[in-house]
Amino acid sequence: MFRAIRAATLAPPRAPASRLHASHRRLPLPRAMSSSAITPVISASAPAAIGPYSQALKANGFVFISGCIPLDPATKDIVPGDVVAQTKQALKNLKAVVEASGSSVDKIVKTLVFVKDMNDFARINEVYGEFFGEHKPARSLVEVSRMPKDVLFEIEAVALSS
Repeated sequence: MFRAIRAATLAPPRAPASRLHASHRRLPLPRAMSSSAITPVISASAPAAIGPYSQALKANGFVFISGCIPLDPATKDIVPGDVVAQTKQALKNLKAVVEASGSSVDKIVKTLVFVKDMNDFARINEVYGEFFGEHKPARSLVEVSRMPKDVLFEIEAVALSS
């Protein structure tokens, strides 16, 4: 019985490629992007990366923005205040990097938000909603145990390049 079920679920053997109709032959896979097609983005209006990474990279029609934390670009210190103040500053830093890439906030297609405490979700969501307005990018939001410099909020994003 098992053999009969297993045999019925297996796909029939494929004909050799030379006997397949042209529309069914496998096409060669595209080559990977060359490193010259990847452009770093640098914004003086946002804090510099605090590690060996870029603020953002432009590649293949997209902008990949590294995690933005609530650092004051002038002092490199965490903004004083609660999670609302930190969320506002991190989003301000995100906007600066996105705009330095030549794109804009309304072209952000996906965000990933990291929070220290899920109990702050409603307050974070309110600030996030005000920032994006009618534009609603796809989003994931996760609680994490610890972030760089022990901040309460971090956001990374992917945007369409202009």
